[in-house]
Amino acid sequence: MVHSCLRDQSGAVSPPSLNLSSCYTAMPDDNLLHVDGQAGVDPETMPDNTAAFPPLVADDTRAAGNPIMKPNKRTSSQRRMLQLQHSPFWAQNCWTFLWTVLLFNAMGCIQSIRCKPKSFRDSIVILELNATIDSNPTSIDETSGVVLRYRTPHFRANARILVPPVAAKETWTIGWIQACNHMEFFNTYGDKGMSSWELPDLRDGKIQAISDSDGVNYPWYGNTTETCTVIGPTKKDSKFVVSMNDNFYPSVTWGVPVSDSNVPQLSSIFRDQSFTTWLVAINQATSETLVLQTIRWRMRLDIKVDPEKPLGQRAVLKEPVAQVQPQILGKNEPIPPNAMVKPNANDAQVLMWRPKTGDPVVVIPPKY
Repeated sequence: MVHSCLRDQSGAVSPPSLNLSSCYTAMPDDNLLHVDGQAGVDPETMPDNTAAFPPLVADDTRAAGNPIMKPNKRTSSQRRMLQLQHSPFWAQNCWTFLWTVLLFNAMGCIQSIRCKPKSFRDSIVILELNATIDSNPTSIDETSGVVLRYRTPHFRANARILVPPVAAKETWTIGWIQACNHMEFFNTYGDKGMSSWELPDLRDGKIQAISDSDGVNYPWYGNTTETCTVIGPTKKDSKFVVSMNDNFYPSVTWGVPVSDSNVPQLSSIFRDQSFTTWLVAINQATSETLVLQTIRWRMRLDIKVDPEKPLGQRAVLKEPVAQVQPQILGKNEPIPPNAMVKPNANDAQVLMWRPKTGDPVVVIPPKY
């Protein structure tokens, strides 16, 4: 680029004071240029003073007597790329680039998994769970001249639950379901015979268990402290406690149930019942049922009665005085179908009179 030209007195342009010749740096041997049909030109044999090269003339396509030097098929940018590829610097940066791509890809996968909303089954948490039977013994009440009453200790179960925010528009009820697995309940009247409360289908092995619901809110044991409902979507955690308790408080006649006489003849009471209690979550729309925890417990009772003694002194509690504590299972058990539907144990039970001689008699039929 010429800014100004100096001319002498004859008008000729004086040569520039600066050396405008180009400077070249020798390339490695593997980068020698090739002339058509000739061997490569070695830069070391080229003259140091580039002014010795013949001047180029405008529009001239060849230097005097010399053909134009053409590069081989690889361009200069390709040669540079090959140099980089064979250099340690290129290898290091290539591996860095690949590692970065893989890392970001893995992070994307992890982020995708973490952001995927959990199902209700995976998100609900039991913060605390307790199941006990009170340590006090069964109490006996002889204040009535018609019936003997007794009250067993309470079985109690409670659970503190955490439900994270529910994203979907769904309703879940969490609570207690209970079923009776086994029942023996005999009231003996000396040599006359015995009365017994029985669950015919359970007794005959037709079903594995029968619902112990309150008879209204099937399949739940109750609908006050026993259940809690979560209605989605929710924006924050839901924490609550569901609790239940159960015990026996029956009345047994002093006299034979099928007799009009009130003469005391009751000689013993024996009772042995087993239950399974489940902590459950149920989807109200789909009926999906999640068993969160399973508990097994048993209540045993043995009372000896001397009907000849005065009222208030007849009954004596025998072993076991203290009940075996409930078992919280490490592995949940499925809920039998009959534990989820009608009838419940109270409506299905019958009171039978089984005399020493003669045929059994139904004293109180089932309610359903």
